[in-house]
Amino acid sequence: MSIKVGIVGGTGYTGAELLRLLAQHPQAVVQVITSRSEAGLPVWALFANLREAYPQLSYSEPEVEALTACDVVFFATPHGVAMKLAPELMAAGVKVIDLAADFRINDLRVWENFYGMPHACPEIMHEVVYGLPELNREHIAQARIIANPGCYPTAIQLGFYPLLKAGLIDIDHLVADAKSGISGAGRGAKVSSLAAETSESFKAYGINGHRHLPEIEQQLNHMAGARVNLTFVPHLLPMIRGIEATLYGRLIRNVSVDALQALFEETYAEEPFVDVMPQGSLPDTRMVKGSNMCRLAVYRPQGRDTVVVTSVIDNLVKGASGQAVQNMNILFGLDETMGLSAPALLP
Repeated sequence: MSIKVGIVGGTGYTGAELLRLLAQHPQAVVQVITSRSEAGLPVWALFANLREAYPQLSYSEPEVEALTACDVVFFATPHGVAMKLAPELMAAGVKVIDLAADFRINDLRVWENFYGMPHACPEIMHEVVYGLPELNREHIAQARIIANPGCYPTAIQLGFYPLLKAGLIDIDHLVADAKSGISGAGRGAKVSSLAAETSESFKAYGINGHRHLPEIEQQLNHMAGARVNLTFVPHLLPMIRGIEATLYGRLIRNVSVDALQALFEETYAEEPFVDVMPQGSLPDTRMVKGSNMCRLAVYRPQGRDTVVVTSVIDNLVKGASGQAVQNMNILFGLDETMGLSAPALLP
């Protein structure tokens, strides 16, 4: 079986990461990669690390005719792009996986408020499947269009899920204190992303309403079966890759740390890309750099009424392109780990 792959928006970090991961995939062949600004340029001229993997592949204009010849098309584009092309691709029988935010939020009034534009294809929203495999695997397998989760939402959902599923925490007082490497801001040239602006510095941002907040709340609401009250504070770290999310919940039942550990281990026992660390461990972002793994640890500090979960992922892999490939594998009935089994990079 050979899956013909198209990538729209192949010059950003998530597009390049898709290329890196798909180069190791035994069943996927990248046929089309688009970029309006770099059309005609060989991929390796922009990303020299991909020279051996894609010696002949060049960027092209995003022409629908070429994309409809693919089995699956990934959108590694800014928001607002995928929703304009997705309906025509779907009508041609092409599977669509959007790494941006065009299809993540069900309430389009909320989406339009956060993203500042009208949604281009509300008529297909009923077909969208949210692509977090650990919670939605059966629906992903039958999907025609997948909304790939955001990076912060992935780390936060996987950390809170066991506690919400078991009804152990007060859903009116959830806190997610999350930190991301600078690659999460994208590859575009911005003063705020310069090394001189980010090195030896650490700050919070988006406190009054980060764009990932409605996505996170929507999914936590599904888990809890009720509306949650979440305080989400993202931070920018002076490093390239990685997300660490420290999550806080107030216990409503007296549960020992041993029982909490057992709950997390049982919840994720069969998940290939979620690793519950041994009790007392503290996962760090180095443990997942370049890998599709989420590593979790659960604590009950001083035996008090607050449970603390720490969750780490690579924002470009499990937080974006790796999860997209995982979704592709499920869509086409392949081993879910195909092309994604490489361990993290150290140092």
